[in-house]
Amino acid sequence: MADEATRKVVSEIPLLKTNSGPRDKELWVQRLREEYLALIKYVENNKKADNDWFRLEFPYTDESISERSLLFSGGLGNIPVTYPATAPEVAIPELDGKTAKMYRGGKICLTDHFKPLWARNVPKFGLAHLMALGLGPWLAVEIPDLISKGLIHHKEQQSS
Repeated sequence: MADEATRKVVSEIPLLKTNSGPRDKELWVQRLREEYLALIKYVENNKKADNDWFRLEFPYTDESISERSLLFSGGLGNIPVTYPATAPEVAIPELDGKTAKMYRGGKICLTDHFKPLWARNVPKFGLAHLMALGLGPWLAVEIPDLISKGLIHHKEQQSS
């Protein structure tokens, strides 16, 4: 399924241990800590490899985390209450309607390739794995196609 480079990237992301979702008040905070550590490691690894392709913002503290959902800015929507058993959806509303590999509201299609992989790896996979195995490959295929069709443009080209 994944090429050797992708396997190497994913192998460097820490696997998560806590099988807990937003409904579990006690273990959810532990799961979130594991998620943050995995995301931080993924970002650090990407920077070392000169592959720094996204920014995540975490405007929450442990005290302000909702028991039911957690909203990450930058495309990751509400975490399902059945997380991690259910993979989160990724939405890019700015691209809604520009590609067939997207559902209404700008949700990218991960059904065929990523969701079965996620299901086999619960609870070890987290949001960093979603970025590396879901969003990253989707963007790598779709963005060049959208640019070649003239449907999206680089910001620098738009301001000229």
